[in-house]
Amino acid sequence: MKLLLISNSTNAGEAYLDYPKHEIQKFLGEQTQTVLFVPYAAVTFSYDEYENKVRNRLKEVGYEVQGIHHLEDPVKSVKEAQAIVVGGGNTWKLVRMLRENGLLSVIREKVQSGTPYVGWSAGANVACPKLSTTNDMPITDPKGFDTIALVPFQINPHYLDDNPANHAGETRETRIVEFIAENHNLFVVGLREGTMLRVESNSMKLIGSKTARIFKHGQEPQELGANDNFDFLLGK
Repeated sequence: MKLLLISNSTNAGEAYLDYPKHEIQKFLGEQTQTVLFVPYAAVTFSYDEYENKVRNRLKEVGYEVQGIHHLEDPVKSVKEAQAIVVGGGNTWKLVRMLRENGLLSVIREKVQSGTPYVGWSAGANVACPKLSTTNDMPITDPKGFDTIALVPFQINPHYLDDNPANHAGETRETRIVEFIAENHNLFVVGLREGTMLRVESNSMKLIGSKTARIFKHGQEPQELGANDNFDFLLGK
């Protein structure tokens, strides 16, 4: 499989998708001309608006963008895609729409056959076994917590170490510790903004200047960087 799982689309003060666009280009390479874009995580803006934002940025690195919402047969469009790109937004909405359109298993099979997959934020989250480590509010019923399961671990995108000043609620780490207390078999990767995981040839590496925080029930959290080995998360 070929996966590029990105924590966030946009760093503070930068243009939309500006920081990851060259990594997306290196990942997709010259063999890809058109990507199938899945905008289902959009809630407060239209799928067309989302498609245009992504098209304008990826055009800068040589790719055409086709929104799946324009196509009469979403399943067929996935089966014929050169590459699949899943945007961020609300993970609960994204999972509901993927399920309603019968795309969870279809995307899994397509990507497992070698088609590149790029996802940021919610799009990275749904590459995991469950949606349960999202930061998003459950604004809709996803009709199940299982997702595409391209990797055997969980991602918490936009991972933060601290709470905002004067906020007395739980930290992100506390929430993840709660998750692993109920899900002993799953690792969780706290993926900080500005970083991404690239999976290729049965190996995985972290891209970016920040470390990732790795959680597993019964173990102390680990901080791993771009020079560390992440293959154990793939079961290697």
